[in-house]
Amino acid sequence: MQVDPNSHEGSEQAAQANSEINKLKQPRVASKRFFGSHASRRSFLGRAGLFSAASVVAGVLGSPFSSKKGGDVVQAQYINRRYNRAFDYNRFVDKAYRVRVEAARVERSIPIPPHPTNGDEERYPNKIGSDSRGLPHNELGEVKLEAYNSLTKALTTQNPNDYENIILGGGRKLVNPQGPLAISLEGINAAQIAVPPPPALASAERAAEAVELYWQALLRDVPLSKLQNNTDNPKVLAAVEDLNKLSAFRGPKQNGRVTPQTLFRGSVNYVGSGSSTRYVIPPGVLDGPYISQFLLLTIPWGTQSVSPLIRTALPGNDFLVNFQEWLTIQNGGSSGKSIKYDPKNRYIVTVRDLGEYAHIGGPTYLGASLILGSIGTPLNPGNPYVNSRTQSGSAATFAVGHLQALLNLGTSRAIRASYWQKYYVHRILRPEAFGGLVYNNIVNKIQYPINSEVFNSQALAQTFSTFNTYLLPQAYPEGAPTHSSYTGGAAATAGVNVTLLKAFFDENFVIPSPVVPDPNDPTKVISYSGPPLTVGGELNKLATNYAIGRGHGGIHWRSDGSAALALGEEVAISLLRDERLGYNEIFNGFTFTKFDGTKVTV
Repeated sequence: MQVDPNSHEGSEQAAQANSEINKLKQPRVASKRFFGSHASRRSFLGRAGLFSAASVVAGVLGSPFSSKKGGDVVQAQYINRRYNRAFDYNRFVDKAYRVRVEAARVERSIPIPPHPTNGDEERYPNKIGSDSRGLPHNELGEVKLEAYNSLTKALTTQNPNDYENIILGGGRKLVNPQGPLAISLEGINAAQIAVPPPPALASAERAAEAVELYWQALLRDVPLSKLQNNTDNPKVLAAVEDLNKLSAFRGPKQNGRVTPQTLFRGSVNYVGSGSSTRYVIPPGVLDGPYISQFLLLTIPWGTQSVSPLIRTALPGNDFLVNFQEWLTIQNGGSSGKSIKYDPKNRYIVTVRDLGEYAHIGGPTYLGASLILGSIGTPLNPGNPYVNSRTQSGSAATFAVGHLQALLNLGTSRAIRASYWQKYYVHRILRPEAFGGLVYNNIVNKIQYPINSEVFNSQALAQTFSTFNTYLLPQAYPEGAPTHSSYTGGAAATAGVNVTLLKAFFDENFVIPSPVVPDPNDPTKVISYSGPPLTVGGELNKLATNYAIGRGHGGIHWRSDGSAALALGEEVAISLLRDERLGYNEIFNGFTFTKFDGTKVTV
């Protein structure tokens, strides 16, 4: 379901835009001595050394000033006494122009991949397989087609006025549907990133993801320390047994089976051959404690510090278990309920705690960058200043300040890419809406196309005995945000940020003195004793913790997060590729390990 991004523009404007692009692609004669008449990425990088440190100004302290004035502005002029040569401002500006054009050319040359959907929107005329929360629905929770069509009309025309005419059902607004249409001046365009098609509504894989989510709701108050192979927790053992009966469960396994140690651990989905999906477990995700060290260590922030203790929700905070409450939320209304919190902060120790952290968030990736410095993590060995005798990096290039600027930029760009998939390609229903289909199948005898493995699961039976409902209990009173499920925005930000962190730090560094929450006192930690934990492995775990944590809240499918992590990784790689073009340092590229375990150099 591809949408022409210029479908609302006339041919005259399109021709003018193409003309401007063609002008940018033409080499400038004055610059041929620097870039040649046929600039390519390789030739550009090879010639970039012409702009050496000796030919640019290092500072103007003690420099003479030229007598040329523009109004009251005096032009600073650095004179190299040995070579009797001033800093060449025009050459520097021309270099900036050419770098930007080359970055645009490289990104434009990336082919647009296929964007296959699961076919549900076309398959079901009543749109039961598509996200429609926030729009008006009938008494069963099926969207009113006039409202759904008003949404798809705006997404097709991309006319800003049409977005203002979308028919809403309540007070909640749709989240940023025009955001993905913003043209980023750095990094890859969203249409150039491929993600695998999500599981179809009636598929066994979607059923397996639903069963896992019901178990996540049932186990919300179970300590994460019980998710290990020596567990004695009966609910954990029951969940493992139930998931092993499923024919298409794609979560982590050991020797082909789900175990307590693999339960609810994260995964990443890449595009496979054709329209298939390649399922991977990132290095380190199955190692050691469930929670990443970057969620357990104090964040040093200059003269201050940020505690890893968080505000947690009390047991029993489960919402949307009543059908009328559920229907109100589907229509964009409010349940009027709120979470009751524990008055005392503590570490993330339960499934519910991680769900609440992923609900609100914190200085997660900025915090990780600061923790890495505080525990003595070396910079990535490829950093050009690691072996420099005379220089060090700064916020300008190759130090933590530079990285932190990219983290903020990466978050915005990953959200644009993720939301493009949400609004303009897939429009997949949220798990809470799927729970309504399950409820209607059983209670109202509506024959929605749900795979029988959901109805035969212990997860559904125990949900009814525990909550007296077949709806999927939510940890958040508002349910999910008002945009579709696939791909997960929070997971995309996790993917881009963790990839950038791996590009700047030595991912093979072993974390000193790791900790785990004290099982007898959740306000304290104790030493971890087990196999070594590496920076790369714990960053991968951080990303998957955040992605799967949204499932702990009930608002995302496993595949939402798994595909979004790979999407975020691709965004990060594109930003690094563009950044590299502008450096003056002698630099061989960013080398790190992707989520699928392969080494790449950007």
